[in-house]
Amino acid sequence: MAKAKTAKAVKAAKVPETVYISEADQYLFAQGTHYDIYKKLGAHQSVEDGKKGMSFAVWAPHAASVSVIGTFNSWNETANQMEKLGPGGIYKTFIPDVGLGELYKFLIITPDGRKLYKADPFANQGEVRPGTASVTTDITNFKWSDSKWIEERNAQDPEKAPVAIYECHIGSWMKHPDTEDGFYNYREFADRIVEYLKKLKYTHIELMGIAEHPFDGSWGYQVTGYYAPTSRYGTPEDFAYLVNKLHRNKIGVILDWVPAHFPKDAHGLADFDGEALFEYPDPRMGEHPEWGTKVFNYAKSEVKGFLITNALYWIKEFHVDGLRVDAVASMLYLDYGKKDGEWVQNRYGGNTNLDAIEFFKHFNSVIRGTYPGIMTIAEESTAWPNVTGKIGSDSLGFTFKWNMGWMHDFCEYMKLDPYFRKNDHHALTFAMSYNDAEDYILPLSHDEVVHLKCSMVNKMPGYKVDKYANLRVGYTYMLGHSGKKLLFMGQEFGQEREWSEARELDWFLLQNELNQGLQDYVAELLKLYRKYPCLYEIDNSWDGFEWINADDADRSTYSFIRKTSGEKTKRLLFVLNMTPVERKDYCVGVPEKKKYKLVLNSAEKRFGGSGEELKTDYTATAEPSDYKPYRITFDLPAYGALVFAF
Repeated sequence: MAKAKTAKAVKAAKVPETVYISEADQYLFAQGTHYDIYKKLGAHQSVEDGKKGMSFAVWAPHAASVSVIGTFNSWNETANQMEKLGPGGIYKTFIPDVGLGELYKFLIITPDGRKLYKADPFANQGEVRPGTASVTTDITNFKWSDSKWIEERNAQDPEKAPVAIYECHIGSWMKHPDTEDGFYNYREFADRIVEYLKKLKYTHIELMGIAEHPFDGSWGYQVTGYYAPTSRYGTPEDFAYLVNKLHRNKIGVILDWVPAHFPKDAHGLADFDGEALFEYPDPRMGEHPEWGTKVFNYAKSEVKGFLITNALYWIKEFHVDGLRVDAVASMLYLDYGKKDGEWVQNRYGGNTNLDAIEFFKHFNSVIRGTYPGIMTIAEESTAWPNVTGKIGSDSLGFTFKWNMGWMHDFCEYMKLDPYFRKNDHHALTFAMSYNDAEDYILPLSHDEVVHLKCSMVNKMPGYKVDKYANLRVGYTYMLGHSGKKLLFMGQEFGQEREWSEARELDWFLLQNELNQGLQDYVAELLKLYRKYPCLYEIDNSWDGFEWINADDADRSTYSFIRKTSGEKTKRLLFVLNMTPVERKDYCVGVPEKKKYKLVLNSAEKRFGGSGEELKTDYTATAEPSDYKPYRITFDLPAYGALVFAF
């Protein structure tokens, strides 16, 4: 076994309590409703018979015997055998004088004599990869100072709040020049990312790959340590520091969460005690042939409890504000990514996973029922109905769903040569036809800028200056469209290469006017987003959105109004030109005879635009246009986006 790469704790810790696993604990765990079981299973400081040490406990019902091996007993396989507490299959032992920072594993002997060396499923810290051991730690010592943030979050309705998410992979956001792996630790990253997000006016950050995982190239979507912040970037206390600092600066934290599948690594959850334990036993149910991973058994109470308790763990112990649930479609459909003969129908002869449906309803009822201010977000890529909705309704109960249809239509449209955009004009209007079906987030995520899909700016047609102008008008459309917002890191300043987890973003591009201009433009968009409630208060109905002209295909222009309740509340008029042709004396119908103030012009020089100067105030005249009684007239720049407040 590898030696520990983390120093043993030297500061004095508080006197621990005795960790006792009662029959009630075992019963609730078997029912899948022991939502504090992570405080009992795993490794925890304890006092027994007057001695300080470490309590170890693990669920392994198929094992013939289980032992704890680690640096504290020189990996002796017979020194610390565990006691089976009852028929549920929980094993426990107490080892005196074991402190923090020790490496350990569970040695599981199967009935047929095989030896399995498993990491702790409930470990709060893992060894730095390529090591695979668990690490004894204490996650209770951090002094939080974010109570004001938590109080305000819990009183807020996420559906009516501004949500602008910066999706981020810590290891490749920025590389450290002086470390072997090039990683900033959580604390160093916190100092850098907070100032950046404040400058750009983001409301939330979504962190990829936080739960412990063995392979960098999986980006954290193949997890072996569900209860451990990855040690690549430091300790659990360091991660708590990151969340606390973000909260102190009024930035919410969303984690990618992966209950859909897990890898087959020998030290992980697969065949944990010699048989299928966390996964379905039938490989047609329990494996993703396309991904080479195992599928959680959502019919088993202990497994459902493991996952729901894990979600609560991140919320309670690390104060996260939301969970973006990965690969929801793969969980809902039994035949997802499978060929004939590779899957099993449900009891009604269909292809939906009834266990997963019930799991999601249970998951959301527990999370959102306990913490109404917490967001649960579904990455669901099909037309599955009622993904979002109130707890107790026919819906799965998520707060938000990623609008993958909007994302696909937007990217395909923006790739087109502007000459041909008139033939696909409906691509940018279609999403509003179903917008009230769910509560949506509009995602331009990491998946759209890898695997030869090009970065966002290089999806755009034309010369370099055209690409950036296209992206500015495209981002303006995204800002104005109903739905919360998500943008992957680097796309806010025009990262030109595709993303790779192995290198940092191309920050040197900010020396260029077009890149700096785009970054400044995104900051201006998000400044507007935060300033005007009409952009976020009503995102899921026509009460918050009105087309002025959705049918001007020949000129590839779009105009619409965002609005909210309250007579004195400002509304915004968006006018977008998706071609390189300037439209002189462009007329737009407006609902009222009043002044319309230009609050954003994407063609301004400071944003990298062509520099057309437009006046600030426009008074509507009583001339009908676009089925409205009044109009305003202005010069609409080529690839221009104009936003008016009234």
